[in-house]
Amino acid sequence: MKDRKKYVLWFDECDIGDVPVVGGKCASLGELLKAEIPVPPGFAVTVNAYRRFLDEGGIRDEILSLLEEIDHEDIDSVEKASKSIRELIEKTPLGMELEDYIGEFYRLLSKFCNFPAVPAAVRSSATAEDLPGASFAGQQDTFLWIRGIDDVIAHILKCWSSLFTARAIAYRSRMGFPHDKVAISVAVQKMVKAVTAGVMFTINPASGDPSSIVIDANWGFGESVVSGEATPDNFVVNKITLSIIKRTIAEKEILYTLNHETHSVEKQEIPLERKNEQCLLDDEVVELAKIGKLIEKHYGKAMDVEWAIDKDLPRSGQIMILQSRPETVWSQKKTEPVIAPKKSAMDHIIANLLEGKKVK
Repeated sequence: MKDRKKYVLWFDECDIGDVPVVGGKCASLGELLKAEIPVPPGFAVTVNAYRRFLDEGGIRDEILSLLEEIDHEDIDSVEKASKSIRELIEKTPLGMELEDYIGEFYRLLSKFCNFPAVPAAVRSSATAEDLPGASFAGQQDTFLWIRGIDDVIAHILKCWSSLFTARAIAYRSRMGFPHDKVAISVAVQKMVKAVTAGVMFTINPASGDPSSIVIDANWGFGESVVSGEATPDNFVVNKITLSIIKRTIAEKEILYTLNHETHSVEKQEIPLERKNEQCLLDDEVVELAKIGKLIEKHYGKAMDVEWAIDKDLPRSGQIMILQSRPETVWSQKKTEPVIAPKKSAMDHIIANLLEGKKVK
């Protein structure tokens, strides 16, 4: 497998400089591992594999031809092209050598996890997503609890085809991104058996307050929170003291969890006795905030983080970070300091006295 690094890479072989090769998601996972942040193991199928697949399958020109025929003002035209391109990609066989590379890495991942045909999350990682100033994140597909090499490969093809959803095609056209310049990588990552999951912002997304960490949580897998389908529990943590300064326990209606009979992820209604129960313990909130601070320090900027808690793991290893990307709303706004700077220490003392504050 002398050429394998061109086509498949373990997450710990990736870093933020590899975005053009493994996309924003996989690069970020590698970067998190370098910062010693807990991340489920896995590997990246690189953009070189995607491009080789297009060439070996002889479908690149056909895809571009279908895109050229689109009337971008006609929604039906975009939808029709999207459907044709996605079907074309998903029915085109993967070349034997690429299949061998991916199959061997999936076997090694299963061996490392000590779990035959380890359940995996198969996640799209486009080269233009998770970047400051871009809003590509979430446009491509993610598939959960995928088992067996045949299903893993089938869902890698689905991730590749999701580069051509109607939404993604329309967005690139509107933003002036050439379709043939955007490529896609795929993350194949050990599935976390999440009891609780959600998102964390190392800046308050409502106010832009950089001294707060905000955590949203729901039972089950985090898709219910990321998609906005569920109203999550909300925690605001003081970034300096790590004290919980606000908590809002929601009435949580639905969750995504594993169906043990079908071995697939499905949406279920939350049992009545758990709907209004706090789904994240206070010490878990604080531990998440600590990890959020480490991630922010490593990147040097406010971050948007997806996380999950796996109760099957030992207590010290239950929190897993699934992905992290720069926060893109407040980071692009010019913010003013909460307190105007004083010219001198005496100005500061006088200002506090005038406001009736005790000067220590």
